[in-house]
Parts: sequence; structure tokens; C-alpha cells
Amino acid sequence: MKKNLKGKDIYVADISFDATEDDLRKLFSVCGTVQSINMLTDVKSGNFNGRAFVRMANATQTKDAIVSLDGARLVNRCIKVSEARSKEELAPEPEVMKEKKKPRERPKRRRY
Repeated sequence: MKKNLKGKDIYVADISFDATEDDLRKLFSVCGTVQSINMLTDVKSGNFNGRAFVRMANATQTKDAIVSLDGARLVNRCIKVSEARSKEELAPEPEVMKEKKKPRERPKRRRY
């Protein structure tokens, strides 16, 4: 799910570590057809880290899921649901970044 195709991808955070892919599928299927679920894992340990991407069938179902499921309870924990952002949206533009400030000149010290 690297590209956000026409607003179909949803980012889900604060998921209980006990939640399964089936739990997510059942919850999101209330809002429409779930095409895929990608549960994120820690690189080193391989354990689920409480975040996932859900892809819905169309943009209308995606918006419905975001509005209705943000703050919903899943396995005794309130989840956060938002539209997934692309990597381009997350990365700062290099030209817009702040210019480096020149170091401030210190006054010369007097030696007595």
C-alpha cells in the first residue's frame, strides 16, 4: 500500500496489541468492502506495533469509515482513524526548509 489511490487508504493507530486482522476487517466492513489490511510490525522484533493501513473499495466508503470509526472501541481500546498520507506529503520540501543562520559574532575580549 505505498500509494494512496484516490483516497481509498485509511491509517489506523492505537490498536490493541491483542487485535487481529479479522477484528479490523469485521469493524471496517460495517462501512463497506475492505479490499486489504496491512498491519505494521516492528522491524527488529517482528511484533505488531499497534498501527495498520486499511484499503476500502471506494472513496465514499473511506470517508464514511473515517467519520464513523474514529474513536471507536476495538478490543478494549479506542482507535484513531484518519486518511493515509503519501510519502510525498510527509517529507518536507528541500527548498522551503529554513535557511541556516550564521553564527552570531562575539565581541572581542579585552585582555588586561
